[in-house]
Amino acid sequence: MKNSRIIKEINKIDFSQFEGNHIIKTDETVTLYHGSKSGICGNIAPISRKRCDFGKGFYMGTDRSQPLTLICNYPDARIYTLSVSLSELKILDVEVGLDWALLIAYNRGKMESVRHSAIYHRFANLTKDCDMVIGYIANDRMFVVLDRFFNGEITDMALINSLSALKPGKQYVALTEKACGKIKILDEQVLTQNDRDKLKQESEANRSKGIAMAEEICRKYRREGRFFDEILEAGEMKY
Repeated sequence: MKNSRIIKEINKIDFSQFEGNHIIKTDETVTLYHGSKSGICGNIAPISRKRCDFGKGFYMGTDRSQPLTLICNYPDARIYTLSVSLSELKILDVEVGLDWALLIAYNRGKMESVRHSAIYHRFANLTKDCDMVIGYIANDRMFVVLDRFFNGEITDMALINSLSALKPGKQYVALTEKACGKIKILDEQVLTQNDRDKLKQESEANRSKGIAMAEEICRKYRREGRFFDEILEAGEMKY
């Protein structure tokens, strides 16, 4: 019990010091990309799996290659080019860093052990009342590093430095019907077998590259920073 109190004191989290999250409003219109396993049927809606990076929504990437590796194993896969108006939307812009990683941890169900704590409720409410989230994508390379962080194999310092090195692209997630109503399909393309085979190779190469880069960074920072369970314990004060 004494050690636990010491850890909490050393690693105590002051939520006022979190940086990189801000609500924005803009009239910008952006071109984004969405990958579908079998094509979009009916109206665009926020109906992805619940355990996605930023929760249930409609996911779009800033780079055409981002969604392609996620759908390359499906024979009816399609890639969409979209025009998205951001006007009149409440948008949470999340910069890459620890806050970004912890928001993903919450949405992937990695915080259930502390669901009555302040840290859990902070991230449970972070996107509340927002129409859209903009944040970096946990792509093939980043997925490996994030899993190692959540599994307690690397510290937050290793994670943050890996983020800087891997330079993940951004994704836009429409969380509400209002946001989905701002999305227009410009183009739909069916992926050929040849396209999908090339993308599978690219996905594997990206994953291997991410593992190799992460190994080097994690060795450098193996004695610096805090582990995921220590961060959760530091935020366990009752909500």
